[in-house]
Amino acid sequence: MTKTPSSLPVNIALVSLVLALLLVAAIVLGLAMGSSGGSITAVWATLFQDGTGDAMQGAIIWRIRFPRVLLAALVGAALSLGGLVFQALLKNPLAEPYILGVSGGAAIGAIIGIILGLSRIPGVGVTAFLGSLATLLLIIIISSGRAILVKDALLLSGVMINAFCSAVIMFLLSITQDSSLHNIIFWLMGDLSASQIHHVGMLAAVLLPCFIVIFIHSNRMNLVLLGSDMAASMGVNVRLVTLVLLVTTSLMISVTVSQCGLIGFVGLVIPHLLRLVIGPDHRPAG
Repeated sequence: MTKTPSSLPVNIALVSLVLALLLVAAIVLGLAMGSSGGSITAVWATLFQDGTGDAMQGAIIWRIRFPRVLLAALVGAALSLGGLVFQALLKNPLAEPYILGVSGGAAIGAIIGIILGLSRIPGVGVTAFLGSLATLLLIIIISSGRAILVKDALLLSGVMINAFCSAVIMFLLSITQDSSLHNIIFWLMGDLSASQIHHVGMLAAVLLPCFIVIFIHSNRMNLVLLGSDMAASMGVNVRLVTLVLLVTTSLMISVTVSQCGLIGFVGLVIPHLLRLVIGPDHRPAG
């Protein structure tokens, strides 16, 4: 049945409530599960300090598990939103944060930061962002100026750059001789184990402005989906919007990659799942 415009805000509110409850449930399960054991009862006693919680279990939950589940939630949000932006700009249902090689460039920068012994934030975060920006600049150059607005040029350039970044990553791994090789391999597989609560706070401070910028441009993404000519005729500076969203998403993905490594599939699937539930409009209530 087709949703009427008046039913869209109610539908979005209902879906948001359900997803929020699922997120809370996932966080509680993440706090309750681990190699040291635990239970939902122990989590409840620790979170609400009712006097029945174990001190050691409380330290494990607050200092180890809590930062990891918060980081996982932020990473999932950033990758999902990044996939949404790329799918809108490229008009390709298979697009995701890794399609343009942005994550590959961020990975190269982060690996260099790890080899140099820099801290994850801000050291590795800065090198990851520089790597993603360098990759994005190279894609724009290959796409030859005005062709940046052509989705096929971006896709082909991204695939080529991504393959090149993979080769560079393998080269960096081959020349790494010390103990950082083990850390790099685990990081490339996606690693949340090194997260600390102040790292999560700094990551949230970077991601929140990116989320706001993308939300502000949500209606413009709707118009870009109609085609560049149609969007331009309706007063949208397509070139500027594309560049702003690409740079913002690159920053968002690079700081995420610097914290948790390369995590795929999330940015590809989640946007499609939400489209099935609330439709293709990026801002239905707007």
